Amino acid sequence: MEKNLIGWADFEKIDIRCGTVIEVTDFPKAKRPAYQLTVDFGPLGIKRSSAQITDHYNKDEILGRQVIAIVNFPVKQIANFFSECLVLGVYDENNKVILLGTERPVKNGQKIG
Repeated sequence: MEKNLIGWADFEKIDIRCGTVIEVTDFPKAKRPAYQLTVDFGPLGIKRSSAQITDHYNKDEILGRQVIAIVNFPVKQIANFFSECLVLGVYDENNKVILLGTERPVKNGQKIG
């Protein structure tokens, strides 16, 4: 089904990068269970994100993991936290998030696309 097709120029506006999670903390003020992630995007710097990934991942599994994220969204306030990027994942059959990642390690900040 082809709905909401976008052009190449639209896709190029989305800045999708790879980064490494360098810190994971619980986010008790989130409405739904989530972690606060700190992600190193190399030359782009450090960005933070709120991620509802507690169903499939514990903090130890996420720390040091490379993730894929959109880094050019405006900052979004979630409770007392400011999310600076959107870590990407796929919803499973129970509507729980499975993180996207790379098959092999890449440099932090590498552009996807």
